[in-house]
Amino acid sequence: MRGADAIRSAPRDHRAYAIGDIHGRLDLLERLLRGVEHDLQERPVRKALIVFLGDLVDRGPHSAQVIERLRNYRPGRARTVFLLGNHEEVLLRILDGDATPVPSWLRFGGAQCLDSYGVDPRSLAEVPAEQAVQMVQRAIPDSHKEFLASFVDTCRFGDYLFVHAGIRPGIPIDQQQQSDLRWIRDPFLLDDTDHGMVVVHGHTIVDDVEERSNRIGIDTGAYRTGVLTALVLEGQDRWYIDTRDGADAAR
Repeated sequence: MRGADAIRSAPRDHRAYAIGDIHGRLDLLERLLRGVEHDLQERPVRKALIVFLGDLVDRGPHSAQVIERLRNYRPGRARTVFLLGNHEEVLLRILDGDATPVPSWLRFGGAQCLDSYGVDPRSLAEVPAEQAVQMVQRAIPDSHKEFLASFVDTCRFGDYLFVHAGIRPGIPIDQQQQSDLRWIRDPFLLDDTDHGMVVVHGHTIVDDVEERSNRIGIDTGAYRTGVLTALVLEGQDRWYIDTRDGADAAR
């Protein structure tokens, strides 16, 4: 468990679990959810929130299965919030008929996503762009598209703000561009000014959780490292649960 923050705090009698980028790793998701549920059982709280920071899909082998699992996930002790990551954005663009991102999507994890839906990604390279879009549309159920389309861009929790990638420094939260919330890197990562809240984000892989005075990055590269991380916030305390040492490994 990491030390208390004397400045930032969560709402009274509330706890939040923020889960980093899953990227098609159903195995790690199941282990981490068991860890979260164990934590809730061991440390009961009046109200709990589980926030998924986006990028559920691509790169790992089980995008379809992750979506189906979370689409039906109804934890008894908490409510859920899902944020839209840049990978979900690209997939939704394709499902809405945009063929432009198909080649880059396949290179950056879309091939594994398609494979999880039973489609050989090599088959898309052999057909015109419009037909490739139709193949993706046929492969992915409407229920999955509707679930992804329901995701939001931000979630405020006391003195914390959950986003996928980050924020544009100096811009009020209600004026942020979706492209920044889902895609931004250096202008946000290299900025050390006080945003008026601590921004909790994924998107950029770090070897270990990166705690700064104005942000906390929790994308520990699950699809390639085997480490999926959840940040837990309650009062002025924060701690972590990850898949490094098993389903209930807390630190």
